[in-house]
Amino acid sequence: MRLTDVVKAYDVRGLVPEQLDAGVARALGSAFAQVVVRPEEQTGIVLGRDMRESSPWLADAFADGVRSQGVDVTSIGLCSTDGLYYASGTREQPGAMITASHNPAGYNGIKLCRAGARPVGHDSGLQEVRDLAQWLLDRGDLHHLPAGPRGGWAEEDLLQEYAAHLHTLVDLSGMRPLRVAVDAGNGMAGLTVPAVLGIDGLPLRLDPLHLELDGTFPHHDANPLDPDNLRDLQAMVPERGADVGFAFDGDADRVFVVDERGRQVTAAAVTSLLARRQVAAEVAAGRAPEEVVVVHGSIVSRGVEETVADTGARLVRSRVGHTFVKAAMAEHEAVFGAEHSGHYYFRDFWYADSGLLAVLHVLAALGSTDRPLSELMAQHDVYAASGEISTSVPDVAAATERVRRWATGEGATEQPGDGLLVSVAGEPFWWVSLRPSNTEPLLRLTVEAADGETMARVRDTVLALVEEE
Repeated sequence: MRLTDVVKAYDVRGLVPEQLDAGVARALGSAFAQVVVRPEEQTGIVLGRDMRESSPWLADAFADGVRSQGVDVTSIGLCSTDGLYYASGTREQPGAMITASHNPAGYNGIKLCRAGARPVGHDSGLQEVRDLAQWLLDRGDLHHLPAGPRGGWAEEDLLQEYAAHLHTLVDLSGMRPLRVAVDAGNGMAGLTVPAVLGIDGLPLRLDPLHLELDGTFPHHDANPLDPDNLRDLQAMVPERGADVGFAFDGDADRVFVVDERGRQVTAAAVTSLLARRQVAAEVAAGRAPEEVVVVHGSIVSRGVEETVADTGARLVRSRVGHTFVKAAMAEHEAVFGAEHSGHYYFRDFWYADSGLLAVLHVLAALGSTDRPLSELMAQHDVYAASGEISTSVPDVAAATERVRRWATGEGATEQPGDGLLVSVAGEPFWWVSLRPSNTEPLLRLTVEAADGETMARVRDTVLALVEEE
């Protein structure tokens, strides 16, 4: 077993049990304790898991590896990834979440963090964890450091505490009544949404869809990046007369939004709305706008750039991926961060991403106006975007080079970023991002342009080049 196949840029993902089994999980737990936990003089970790069929035994194996190093484990059981971050932040302990997020049912994985939900990624310890775990597997031994007494085990249910904390960050009092449709995709939002949005006294009427926890994903994959997985929600919203719809990925740290017409709201528009709210709150608290920082992954809409500039705040780009965005936010003390893939990060939530915290902010904004969501978002949704399109290709490098040559011939310039990022600044402007996925064997394409016709032309041309044999 070679762990380079499953330890990615910012977490662990693999097919179960072909790539990720109990032995690998146990070795990774031991390595995590020896590389991150013990050197930082921590005595325990918090451990959560999602609803996948393999998650209970993978969590047990990971915990066994951690405890073999004399480190205590507090299991919080079934939770969302942001629920795990809450536990790590409030307990000031490192954490591990057993989840494969949006991947299909045959996968599982592990997300790691330091105390205070600080990231563990390729450049911040994950490579060292991988290398030590590989060494331990090759030796057939869990120990590199002397272990001492075996760590203890405890269990704690933090769901209601987590829900109450989110409501301390967003005030929903005084808002108008809203009807809210939610597609949990049979993922962890099925546990967290009722706890956070179903509280007595909130002016919310919930229309639930696929809230039953089921890691086989009987209705559709819990991956709202794929437009096919949004169709159930898009049909339900206008059918029920809902004001808004939300679709979550499997571990509920990511959310996509549908307006009252059943149309998807772009992640760029949601980012612009949330960024404006966060910057306004900082200015109201007495900070100068130019002192406020917003972080975004390197694939960033021109609309987001214009919104942040309009607020007077500063936009900082980071590499794509939650560990990189969190690190950039902490470095710049940013108030808010986002990625084009539907991740939203908040300084007041330990710089971590939370799908439900983003939802509360959207509800607060919508509930404070009589306008429908489509009108509220119109000012933020001014450019044509393709969304992220994933394609399986046999030769990523060759496909990327074909697109690079075509773009150069079109007068595009290459920009720094993840994978290939090319843009044409003239009118009509357009840009293309083409990058290998960090979690799946796919090439991901995103296109944005000044208008729909230009976007469709560029998108279709690039897709043809990518899929060329």
